[in-house]
Amino acid sequence: MKKIENCPNCDSKKQTKFLSCIDNTYSKETFTIVKCSKCDLAFTNPIPEIKDLGKYYESKEYISHTNNNKGWFNTLYQIARLINIKSKIKTIGHKKGTLLEIGSGTGELTNACKKAGWTTTGIEPSMKARKNAKDNLNLELFENIEQAKLKDKSQDIIMMWHVLEHIPNLKETTQKINKLLKDDGRLIIAVPNHKSYDAAYYKESWAAYDVPRHLLHFNKKTMALSLKSAGFEIIKTKPMWLDSIYVSMLSEKIMSGNKNPTRAIMIGLISNLKALIKTKEYSSIIYIAKKTF
Repeated sequence: MKKIENCPNCDSKKQTKFLSCIDNTYSKETFTIVKCSKCDLAFTNPIPEIKDLGKYYESKEYISHTNNNKGWFNTLYQIARLINIKSKIKTIGHKKGTLLEIGSGTGELTNACKKAGWTTTGIEPSMKARKNAKDNLNLELFENIEQAKLKDKSQDIIMMWHVLEHIPNLKETTQKINKLLKDDGRLIIAVPNHKSYDAAYYKESWAAYDVPRHLLHFNKKTMALSLKSAGFEIIKTKPMWLDSIYVSMLSEKIMSGNKNPTRAIMIGLISNLKALIKTKEYSSIIYIAKKTF
């Protein structure tokens, strides 16, 4: 295990324990989440060595890499993904140009953007997911940004859908994205929000903590600070409505061993309703940002 001495965002050494969570997807190990005492960013600490992180994604339950559609829950996930793809393309907008997706998974969104007229580049570290994209969609994805050999200021849109929370080198990645994005380009990032009602309800059983795959745990404040330090300003936020229900189903299984769809739907809807009416703290939030330098 690797102990993180400095906050990934502000480099402060002062940390306080936030939660202990079990990896229910793969290892059954317990991991600690800490909070930075200076900027409030929550992060898993310690984490597996970088060379060992890949094995924690090998579970058949990790749908975004396996494209598994067996069973009612996985089928429901696939339906929700199709709905989300349409919503994401709407968020991206109708203007056509160059588009980079970091964390393409099995390639469905990258492929949909390509069909919509964008010149697309997809990055996906998982060999299994890249093979799925090639076999099912005839889509070539790169293992990393370096392999793609993109020029500075070459991308109109760079997007990371539930990816930034997996990144072990936050500042390096956001600074690299800044260099690749055109001066008038847009960065689109979606991440879970641990200030949401469903996160507060499920506590350490909240599935979106997903240790140790999720290394970073954002809220609106820490996302704004992280992007600002890399030369970005958030210009718009949007909720991901279905995430509260999906995450609640996974959280129910962690908490009780059963997905309890009725209760999960109820908690997910309450979370959305509270956020809509009062808190604006949705289970997952889309951040749209522009460059400031």
